[in-house]
Amino acid sequence: MASLREMRRRIRSVKNIAQVTRALEAVSASKVRKAVAALLATRPYATKAWQVLTHLAGQPGRESLHPLLTPRPNPKRALVVVISGDRGLAGTYNTNIVRFVMREFAHYPLPVDYVVVGRKGRDMLLRRRCRLIADFSDLPAAPAFADVSAIGRLVVDEFLKGNADEVWLVYTDFVNMMKQEVRAKKLLPLEVQRPEERVEAFEQGRKVPAAYIYEPEEREILDEIVPRFTALQIYQAILEGLASEHAARMVAMRNATDNAVELAADLQLEYNKARQQSITSDMLDVVRGAESLTRS
Repeated sequence: MASLREMRRRIRSVKNIAQVTRALEAVSASKVRKAVAALLATRPYATKAWQVLTHLAGQPGRESLHPLLTPRPNPKRALVVVISGDRGLAGTYNTNIVRFVMREFAHYPLPVDYVVVGRKGRDMLLRRRCRLIADFSDLPAAPAFADVSAIGRLVVDEFLKGNADEVWLVYTDFVNMMKQEVRAKKLLPLEVQRPEERVEAFEQGRKVPAAYIYEPEEREILDEIVPRFTALQIYQAILEGLASEHAARMVAMRNATDNAVELAADLQLEYNKARQQSITSDMLDVVRGAESLTRS
């Protein structure tokens, strides 16, 4: 059994850990509120942008409108953009992303290259010997569209150069504070969704308009709109990932705090029992000594 001094030292250590995790939980709670506010502020625009993209992709003769809308008959290589976190202490947030990527793309019929956002995803994919062509780490705590536009440009350039025939986006969708789901979305070439899928994914019951009027003509604005809207989907996925990461870290730190408090209580009870046993043993020694003196 450990000595009383060692037990006191362990109790202090566990209580200190509880203080740290409680502080991290408070910080994450503050960050997740800001991240959710930024996410909700951009969701309507991102939703409408995706509707415009799917509308353009569904037009007759879309293959002649823009290369980013043109499906390739014999794809030879795929590119996957993986959105992860820069830091740990977020429970299984980063691990779930990498597990999803490996499950979906480890045995993909095409060779796969990866563009990773976040150090944790980068490190785990490198340990699995995946081929990374770009890494975007240490993004600002509240990234603006300009901070992530380089990712969109890289993805578009790789597709236009023929280095990638398919582009997928893997990110964590923020559902609520207790639930975050890893999703995969095909970015390029843009696939036309069925109307019911668009309703479920974006409008939750509101029908997508059947027609748009473009000013100026479609061909004149597609070169600007399609790459920008593609980058916007990546930006929105990063915001979803940030909100999910902070929520996962808050829950993980709350669980760690509860476990530390419970462990400290158990250790304190064990310490009290050992201290009582030590005191009782000392008292018995005193009684035995007194009896010996009386007999002598």
